[in-house]
Order: sequence, then structure tokens, then C-alpha cells
Amino acid sequence: MDIVKKMAYPGRIIIIGTAPAGQAVVLYSITGRSPSSQARRLEIDKQAGSIFVKPTDEETLKTGNPDLLVYPAVICRSGAIAVSNGKQTGDVAKLIAPAAEPVEVLLKSLAPWEYEPDAPNFTPRISGCVTKGAALSVLKRAADGSVARNFFAIPMIAGKGSLIATYTGENANPLPSFSGEPKEVGIAWATADEAAAGLYEALGPGAGGDDFRVTTAAVYMAADGSVTMSVKNRHN
Repeated sequence: MDIVKKMAYPGRIIIIGTAPAGQAVVLYSITGRSPSSQARRLEIDKQAGSIFVKPTDEETLKTGNPDLLVYPAVICRSGAIAVSNGKQTGDVAKLIAPAAEPVEVLLKSLAPWEYEPDAPNFTPRISGCVTKGAALSVLKRAADGSVARNFFAIPMIAGKGSLIATYTGENANPLPSFSGEPKEVGIAWATADEAAAGLYEALGPGAGGDDFRVTTAAVYMAADGSVTMSVKNRHN
């Protein structure tokens, strides 16, 4: 996770890959600079097979844009997983299935969506899915104000993952959007609990740096479609 450790402020991160023992892995994290971004946690709904972003303080959350801050982060459906940094997760989940083409799922489900309307950052919408393979997507603002749509089919190799984020990792104003292809990272954790805790630790501040961590989540899916979920929250 050296790449993550070097990112002072990544915003939100999605990592999709494979555990050393072969389970499909989806990792998600949130970092936040403002009080409204910090006033959140992730909550597992086992019955729904989902992980939701929920407020820890309703009034503080309202100082930001609740429509962009509260959403389903992960939705699992019968051997497939949808993940994103916004309400588009629900649209991705409508099309996931074990036999579905992952890039096609993202192309179709994200067609109505654009980058977030949060000038001057214009935060990208990042999304991913695991079906019979896996894919990631970044929808971001182009120089002319249009939407640059990037879709990536990613390999599922034991012990490895692919990372995208909303920002490059530089703590600047405005925040520079993630660019290029997904970054390769190692996945050494055997369980979802270890992964959520490990990613949270990797996001910790360097010497003298600010701690922007909010929450992390990990989903491990076995070959039979069964899932194990775990979250690590800074605030409860």
C-alpha cells in the first residue's frame, strides 16, 4: 500500500482485486477535509448485503451537500458487487450479475451520470463492479467542461488489486482529479477485517501531517458468492 501511504489527500478510494487465497476483494475508503465530510461513518446492512455512508452528526453534515455525502457505497447481489463514491452505486447494482460483462455494466449504468457539481473541485465520480470479471470507471470534468468518461477492465490476480481515487493525492486547492490508468497495489490481507484495518492504517498521516481519515470498508467474496464485510470508522 505504498501508493496509498504517499497520498496526502486522496478523497475517496476504490480498490478491486483478489486476496492471496483467491477471494474477490472490493475496498472503499473516505477521507475528508471539511467538518461535513468528517461527520460520516460506514454502516453494514447484512440483510441488504450493502454498506451505506451514514451521518454521525446531522447538523454538521448539512453544512455540506448531503446529496453528495450520504449514499450506498457498496451493494452485493447474488455473486456480484457494485461500488462507487455516490448514489450511482444503485444504478450500477441494477445491472450486476455473475455472468455480466463488467465494462458493459459500467458503460450502461453510468450513462446518465457526470462528475459531481461541487465547484471548484468538480469531484470525479468513481465506480466499480465485480461480475464474471471486474472493471473500474472514472467520470471527470474535461478542460472544456464536458465529461471525460474512462472505463477500465482490470485483471483479477491473487494478491494484487487496482486502485482509483477521486484525487491525485495532493492536498491542494482546487483538488486535482485522478488521472491515468488504475494504479497497481498489493493485497496481502487474508480477511475483510484485516483489509479494512490495514487500509485505514495506510491512510494515516505522515509525520506532522493532518489526519483526514473518515472510514474504510472491505468486502471479500468467495467463489460461491458468499461475502464477508467489514468497516473501520474514525467516528461513531
